[in-house]
Amino acid sequence: MERLQSSSVQALQQQRLLLQLEYETEKEAFRQQTELAGIGRKVQRGDAWWPVRFSRSYYNSLNQLTVEVERTGDQDDDHSFEYGRPVQFFAAADGDAAGHGQGGGAPIRFFRYKGVVSYVDGNRMVVTVPDGTDVVALQGTEGLGVLLSFDETSYRVMMDALDRVIGAKGRLAYLRDLFYSRQKPATFTFAPMRFPYLNRSQEDAVNQVLRAKDVAIVHGPPGTGKTTTLVEAIRETLMRESQVLVCAQSNMAVDWISEKLVDRGITVLRIGHPTRVNDKMLSFTYERRFEAHPDYPQLWAIRKAIRDLRSHRKRGDAKYHQKVESLKSRATELEIRINNDLFGEARVIASTLVGSANRLLDGQKFGTLFIDEAAQALEAASWIPLRRVSRVILAGDHCQLPPTVKSIAALKAGLGKTLMERIVELHPEAVTLLRMQYRMNDAIMRFSSDYFYDGQVESAPDVKFRSILDLDIPMEWISPMEPVSTMEPIPSSPYHEEVIGESFGRINKAEAELTLDTLQRYFERIGKQRLLDERIDVGIISPYRAQVQLLRRLLMKREYFKPFRRLISVNTVDGFQGQERDVIVLSLVRSNDDGQIGFLRDLRRMNVAMTRARMKLIILGDKETMARHPFYRRLWHYICKLRA
Repeated sequence: MERLQSSSVQALQQQRLLLQLEYETEKEAFRQQTELAGIGRKVQRGDAWWPVRFSRSYYNSLNQLTVEVERTGDQDDDHSFEYGRPVQFFAAADGDAAGHGQGGGAPIRFFRYKGVVSYVDGNRMVVTVPDGTDVVALQGTEGLGVLLSFDETSYRVMMDALDRVIGAKGRLAYLRDLFYSRQKPATFTFAPMRFPYLNRSQEDAVNQVLRAKDVAIVHGPPGTGKTTTLVEAIRETLMRESQVLVCAQSNMAVDWISEKLVDRGITVLRIGHPTRVNDKMLSFTYERRFEAHPDYPQLWAIRKAIRDLRSHRKRGDAKYHQKVESLKSRATELEIRINNDLFGEARVIASTLVGSANRLLDGQKFGTLFIDEAAQALEAASWIPLRRVSRVILAGDHCQLPPTVKSIAALKAGLGKTLMERIVELHPEAVTLLRMQYRMNDAIMRFSSDYFYDGQVESAPDVKFRSILDLDIPMEWISPMEPVSTMEPIPSSPYHEEVIGESFGRINKAEAELTLDTLQRYFERIGKQRLLDERIDVGIISPYRAQVQLLRRLLMKREYFKPFRRLISVNTVDGFQGQERDVIVLSLVRSNDDGQIGFLRDLRRMNVAMTRARMKLIILGDKETMARHPFYRRLWHYICKLRA
């Protein structure tokens, strides 16, 4: 047992060193980007809004000073602002923002304090700022902007979690040592339960969750109903436990699972603000429930009285401190009562992994933790909520997108290996693979199933032959040299990749034009009226953000696509994670004499990109470059056979 403990502690100490390296790498990259690229570039990348207009300031329901701003001018909808991200306000005159950091323009003036994004909706952003912030100065600032700041908090919370696990005793220490050994996880024994609305593998997964004393994994390949299975497992667990904790890496994933639980009539308390801002999502947030509590008006009145006392304090008022302390004591008493009521009513507490460190959860313990999209979370992040629970259920797919790691050295040393991957490797008996997919035409699914899942995933009968056009080929690859397609390519300029900008983004102009030409010809075959009547939706995907931005600009310029713009989304592979479309058009970009394909060697990314398509997948890429890699060569030959 001591040897087991020693090896797990050493491995986690190594994780902490790698996390520190990642922290320093990202912080330095952020500093260089801000200093060298200039604010104008940050606006283009979606990391800054400039200019913005000050709308109003107020105290929110949690007694935080809040500033609301609205972006003006012609700015791209795509941005990186979301709940919980730290930001900094700045001021720049016209011309200064574009030139700053590139040898031109006057210095940009940054406000000293940092704020935190409360939520973003379209062109409106709400930011909580420290008490005492001079909001009048913000209100009167010309050329006001808001910039994403480096996120120290997430790293601090992850490092604290690793420190806690390294020094753990009791249940947390047991789970730590179990996850780093081949010792079998403990299970209950009972006859399998039947769930007629689930398929056999989904039913097996729910039973595995119910039997697990320590850990279980629901491995959900694309389209296999992972969320449906997870919701059912949570529902059944709540028949045995009064409350569970549900977490995920991203706010979007937390929103998605929370919404499905609410649809099943389960009371959810969402810690943190949802990314999809609508009444349904807001109704189960902590803030909205807090405001709706019958004691809230009284609490608000007391807080207002405290603020009034502070702002109108008279010199020599001997009873000032006594009055403030009395009011603060009453406010604290009401807050505790409201919190107890909110947590007492909820069956599910939902948050991001980092959000589970929120002070609202201090002292809270749960029987079971469910982590959705566990294969996208750094191991350190998964340990944050684990200190609050007795057992954990992980759901996700380690054959899809991995966690983002910026430091190549840390990645090579193993920082990218998730807790889910580690447990799958050491405890295959804890894993249930979902085997029936309900999304894709069988030909699209088959390649992914054979390559990534040992051919174990099958198609449900009602989607097996789904298609838009009769006798359509579900997968096509258009290359400038040898198209495997019914649509011949017409390159309008030399077909090669280019490196652009300070971030060294990659674009392929000829391929971008060809992508839209190809989609236009496919639309012409379907017919305008049918596209609009049946709302056939399309995703245009590229692994490279610079190519995505180029495609968006070209799409907006093309008159032909004007009636269909609401049906077409353009984004990176990461941006399409968890989504699906009738048609997917995939621009691979890479085209060079050396056969270099960069991070397209991470095949999990391609697995995500290809499996977003329900009925039609069109790949655009230079076969001469891509097929030097065995995966893409095999994909090319597979598509050739479909055409034969």
